[in-house]
Amino acid sequence: MSLLLLCTPVFAMNLSSEPISPVPTDNRFNPDKVSLGRTLFHDPRLSSDNSISCASCHNLKQGGADDAKVSVGVRGEPGTANTPTVFNSSLNFVQFWNGRAADLTEQVNGPVHNPVEMDANWPLIVSRLSQDPAMGQRFEALYPDGVNEANIRDAITEFERSLLTLNAPFDRWLRGEESALSDEQKTGYRLFKSYGCISCHQGTNVGGNMYAPFGAVKDIADYFSERGTSLTETDLGRYSATNDTADRYLFKVPSLRLASLTSPYFHDGSVKELESAIKIMGRFQLGREIPAEHITAISSFIESLQGNHPELNR
Repeated sequence: MSLLLLCTPVFAMNLSSEPISPVPTDNRFNPDKVSLGRTLFHDPRLSSDNSISCASCHNLKQGGADDAKVSVGVRGEPGTANTPTVFNSSLNFVQFWNGRAADLTEQVNGPVHNPVEMDANWPLIVSRLSQDPAMGQRFEALYPDGVNEANIRDAITEFERSLLTLNAPFDRWLRGEESALSDEQKTGYRLFKSYGCISCHQGTNVGGNMYAPFGAVKDIADYFSERGTSLTETDLGRYSATNDTADRYLFKVPSLRLASLTSPYFHDGSVKELESAIKIMGRFQLGREIPAEHITAISSFIESLQGNHPELNR
């Protein structure tokens, strides 16, 4: 998760004027598809050697990601980018750090075919699931054409769409519950806006709705040079999907909704502490050194973005 870290005090609330909006609570999903999608999300038969499932890298109890720098796929192969949370992912305007998938349905293809993730293919998966009578019955009850690639992806997508974290303290505050936030969290939000974090982290998902360059102030500091490790293809950001030189180091801005739960941070998983990530973003995105007490307050605000979902507590 990258944090791009300025603007008006938050006293009298006018929801329509705020750059962040609450996660909607009036969502409608097909419960049977959600249930089937959850089963598939946890099914290792989607991987070539039956060793990992979607949930292996997107641990729902750990904020929909994992605590590794990069996740491990089949045969113990390390991935190439830090795993983003699957919670609230339906609110993103594209999927993956480099935006190579337009939506969740398309995104499902990525890990299934990636040789260092699941290293499988749809004919293999369809064959395996079709040999399971109980699974076949569940599909046939929902889809006239039973088990096939499109229906597997549809069920998984419906489950992922249902992973919205609701009624975060910050959302309750936006809706008028003044006591939902502590004084420090309110201060943190004012600082978050006044430093400029809000220019990239706004909207319902507090991110996820635009691309931004990582290391925007290269004339002051260069993140990739100072990181101390060689550039990788993943570091090239959107360029790796478009081959357009204008897209070098351009990344989908991640959501901060569950940032307090999804360490380590950034596309390279290089930073373990949220406060360290804020400090780094201040320097490399804004060209500013943010004082420690401001970092603490901003971190407290980010914690207030954490909403609720049954899968977080199963």
